[in-house]
Amino acid sequence: MDIQDSPLKFLKRNLNVKRVAQLSKRGYNSIKNQGLEATWKKVEFRINLMLRREVWQYRSDIPLKKDLKAQRNTTFPYMPKISIVVPLYNTPKKFLMEMVNSVEKQSYQNWQLVLVNASGNYPEIEKKAQKDSRFTYVVMEKNLGIAENTNFGFSHCTGDYIALLDHDDVILPNALYENVKAINEHHADVLYSDEITLNGDLKKVIQYHFKGDYAPDSLRGVNYITHFLVFSRELFEKVGAYEDKKYDGAQDYDLTLRLTEQAKCVYHIQKVLYYWRGHADSTANDMSTKMYAFESGRKAIADHLQRIGLKGEVFIQKWPGSYRVKYDIEGNPLINIIIPNKDNIEDLSRCLASIKEKGGWDNVEIIVVENNSEKAETFEFYKQAQQLYPNLKVVYYKGGFNFSAICNFGAEFAKGDHILLLNNDVEFIEDNFLAEMLMYSQRKDVGAVGAKLYYPDGTLQHAGVVIGINGSAGHSHKGLQNAKENPGHMYRLVTAQNYMAVTGACLMVKTNLYKENPLDEKNFAVAYNDIDFCLRLFDKGYLNVYTPYAEGIHYESKSRGSDTDKPNPRYEGEKSRFAEKWQKYFNYGDIYYNPHFTLLYEHYGYR
Repeated sequence: MDIQDSPLKFLKRNLNVKRVAQLSKRGYNSIKNQGLEATWKKVEFRINLMLRREVWQYRSDIPLKKDLKAQRNTTFPYMPKISIVVPLYNTPKKFLMEMVNSVEKQSYQNWQLVLVNASGNYPEIEKKAQKDSRFTYVVMEKNLGIAENTNFGFSHCTGDYIALLDHDDVILPNALYENVKAINEHHADVLYSDEITLNGDLKKVIQYHFKGDYAPDSLRGVNYITHFLVFSRELFEKVGAYEDKKYDGAQDYDLTLRLTEQAKCVYHIQKVLYYWRGHADSTANDMSTKMYAFESGRKAIADHLQRIGLKGEVFIQKWPGSYRVKYDIEGNPLINIIIPNKDNIEDLSRCLASIKEKGGWDNVEIIVVENNSEKAETFEFYKQAQQLYPNLKVVYYKGGFNFSAICNFGAEFAKGDHILLLNNDVEFIEDNFLAEMLMYSQRKDVGAVGAKLYYPDGTLQHAGVVIGINGSAGHSHKGLQNAKENPGHMYRLVTAQNYMAVTGACLMVKTNLYKENPLDEKNFAVAYNDIDFCLRLFDKGYLNVYTPYAEGIHYESKSRGSDTDKPNPRYEGEKSRFAEKWQKYFNYGDIYYNPHFTLLYEHYGYR
């Protein structure tokens, strides 16, 4: 599957424009070294040809005509009316009619289109409203702003569910059908779908937006839900039945936060149902056109935290539309840091020094679990370290290398409120490392917390774990260069994110949760114990969180070597047992990933 081997075959088989672009520099250098520059020119031509043929249609879940016909003839047990609210303001006629036509072409017909005109004349809409009772056309005396204009539309809704649609965007013909199908199957009261941003004439892709399922921490970092937002009238009335004008520019973000706070079921439809038009004046095209909206978003998140009882401060980040929440830490909890070690005192010394210099938390006890060291200088170092770090103790695990058993043994000595599993070859490189992890670990709804780890050369090693990659699990964005400045796919590298799992190389968890759910010594002695641990917490209803604000270097496997050296029957057995145990997540897929993404590598390339 390496592009260097057969670039044209790779392209034809995968239609994977983004992957080719990611590999272009590496692939070009490899081919050039082989004297095959002409072959690479063919690859580049093929890429451009694919773009001209609008490859986005291949990825946009457009239903076939026969499917739409079947949908029109479908009768669900529950056939709710969906009221679509669209505020109009100086809407170009072409964009307006394309939006209206996209609603008229819906395969599900029980809808109401509420058009709120706060500017100009739209005689075409007036005519449609006279002919079709599903159209509700209302004219405001004056423009009151996006939130109040939308509220005026809400007051004219007669549907069981309400949907928000921008005046210059379009929905696919199966959009309402897919929502009603999900309402019937999952009893969802908030629904959203995937989307694509296109240029003004809807012919060129600006970007895909393939989303994960509902993730509250991710949502506090960036409004990844956006379109196509559909919600029940009952829930809407429960949260106040309005959009708040003090959040103009982020009024939908505020509404989304209020809805998801109290929703019984937030459901993500894993299909593209919405085309977001990115024209000259659109936020989709240039986020800087609405800088005021970012401050509104910050206020919306801050008020959201207050409503749900989380104390903290919200900051706007340099990446437009992204936010950082700094939660207040309650009290002065004790953190027990458990570090397995075998010789390699250079790494351990660096690790300990970074805890002291960069940890940002004084109430710490370090438990070094000694296992099978062979060098005399290692034991001499322990004596020196205990003099240098009075909060350090060394305990001795007798037996062969079993990472799970070693960590569990160390946890027996933990008397604090939180445990940090930490590899001896991790070095903290940013201030307040421990405090950044603790502010998440202290939350009642959180299970495991993971950090952002780099390789020594600065490429990314860990930023959350995706289930299913390479037949087991993979680290999000692994190997990405310039990872300190790269925001990653949809800001995943610069905002707190919910993942199903995080790495045990640096994992914080409440002590009671760890002791109730210790690492599995029998089935996962070395590999997959951390991911298995996280999935067990996930199954119990806890959120696992990756925070990009706790940054470290992971020198990985220097003490005992690589775990995937071939052949390795023990590793293969653990991998097989992991896949068998968690088959349900392999079948459905990682809920925070998306089926449009490949499982062959970690860089969010398309299937």
